[in-house]
Amino acid sequence: MASSGAAANLWVLLGLGIAGVIMAARRLRRPARPDHGAFIARLELLPPPQPPPPQAPHPLTGLCFAIADALHVSGYITSFGSLEWARTHDAATQTSPVVSALVDGGAICVGKTVIDEMAYSIHGENKNFDTPTNPAAPDRVPGGCSSGSAVAVAGGIVDFALGIDSIGGVRIPGAYCGVLAFRPSHAVVSNAGVIPVAPSLDTIGWFARDPNVLRRVGHLLLRLPYADKRQPRHFYIADDCFALSKIPARRFTQVVTKSVEKLFGRQVLSHVNLENYLTSRMSSLRNYSNGLKNGDAKFSSLQALCNAMRLLHKHEFKEQHIEWINSVKPSVDARIVSNLSDNGDSVTDSCQDARNEARLALSALLKDDGILVIPTALGCPPKLNSKELSSESYNSQTLCLSSLASMSGCCQVSVPLGTHDKCPISVSFIARHGGDRFLLDTTQTIYATIQEQVEILAKSNISSKQAMNEEAAEAAKEKGNAAFKEKQWQKAVNYYTEAIKLNGKVATYYSNRAAAFLELASYRQAEADCTSAIDLDPKIVKAYLRRGTAREMLGYYKEAVDDFNHALVLEPMNKTAGVAINRLKKLFP
Repeated sequence: MASSGAAANLWVLLGLGIAGVIMAARRLRRPARPDHGAFIARLELLPPPQPPPPQAPHPLTGLCFAIADALHVSGYITSFGSLEWARTHDAATQTSPVVSALVDGGAICVGKTVIDEMAYSIHGENKNFDTPTNPAAPDRVPGGCSSGSAVAVAGGIVDFALGIDSIGGVRIPGAYCGVLAFRPSHAVVSNAGVIPVAPSLDTIGWFARDPNVLRRVGHLLLRLPYADKRQPRHFYIADDCFALSKIPARRFTQVVTKSVEKLFGRQVLSHVNLENYLTSRMSSLRNYSNGLKNGDAKFSSLQALCNAMRLLHKHEFKEQHIEWINSVKPSVDARIVSNLSDNGDSVTDSCQDARNEARLALSALLKDDGILVIPTALGCPPKLNSKELSSESYNSQTLCLSSLASMSGCCQVSVPLGTHDKCPISVSFIARHGGDRFLLDTTQTIYATIQEQVEILAKSNISSKQAMNEEAAEAAKEKGNAAFKEKQWQKAVNYYTEAIKLNGKVATYYSNRAAAFLELASYRQAEADCTSAIDLDPKIVKAYLRRGTAREMLGYYKEAVDDFNHALVLEPMNKTAGVAINRLKKLFP
């Protein structure tokens, strides 16, 4: 009885242990959410009735959209990514004119989406409403600040969505979630009915999966009359910007180059070093170079422009919200508070000088028909809770790329380019300030060709990678042969092993390694390698000879004779096989 009771207790303990493991695993696993956690509120703003014929239907008929929770909707509290903000503010009394325009244009607004706390970050994390799940890469951040809107579009929940972009808040989540993201020229779309972040940088942008939808929304918000499309005459690829990327530049530029050549001709393509160009055009950047001068090797005009943007962003955010922060004393993200503690008021006037110079510089480069090509982000979206998210170097380099449009006020579109390491990547096109129609039209024209080239590159990468591996394997084999001739047997084994790892379908690599193993008296390994070689190529004579030798040394004499006989069948005049058979027959008649 005592033993059965002990056994029962043991089973109980085991059951509790297994249950505990399962419960812990469930807590660690991120639960699937039907809307990917994109929304903080669902609502329904319906468009007016369609006009009677022969009038055309509303331009956005049949589309639904969501809005970042920095835009007001009458009767709803705008949370601004913060529960304490929502607790201390009343419901809006008016709807943002941009939202009203879209609804009047025939689209249905279905909800408000999560943003980073006070729209301050670029990563998409939010402790108040939880971080939305990136549909394209669930273990990666969705990007911010307009994370929920990008996720809602990427997840197919809505046709398009609005976000806010000060220092990359639309472009970066668009890149991380693998959707189109458009930041219009500064001040061409009204910011009325939107909680300000940094007014000199703020824009309302939008996301879409379909370039036609992106363009339709843009034409309505920008109030563009009908006009013929203009062909781009210049595509400037910013080589130094692509050098910042964590992904090989060729992965981006090859797709863009092939697409542009196919549609517009090779003559429109050129390359530019943006660092040098901005240095020659923007004297104000010396104020943000951390003491470095234009001639210094470490001076970076892009970094200086980024520094100016971050200073302006911090200063204007502080102007807008420090009174509320001081009075309510909310438990906001420590990074926001620490950024506000530094006093940069003394140089913010020159930030405006940098803005003006940046606009003039890019307008002079791009004119009315030019497009600047840069990566949208440094590479794949960072993993959730990774060190990159708090890395000053990583954040600074990412913001270097977004500072070009933010500081110049130019329009920018982020275009997905497929995946790298199973994560979305994208490229950006920038047109001069006021060139929004031109950029939207060009995006619509080139998008399908870009996606075709992405597929072609994906297929060619598989074959090219295989070819590179085969070439590297041959080089390793030759090094193994050289080591073998020098009687460096273990070194030869290592090289042949490298060749096999690169291309395990070549019988010679196994046969050659077997020869080296024989010299090292590793007879079982030699036998196994010869068997692998024969499986790949049943007519490889040397493998039969070497396996016969290995089996002879292991005492498998009958099997050894069989191998030598097989070699003679393949090569009747082979002396090595004949001598071995005669030797074995004399020893074991």
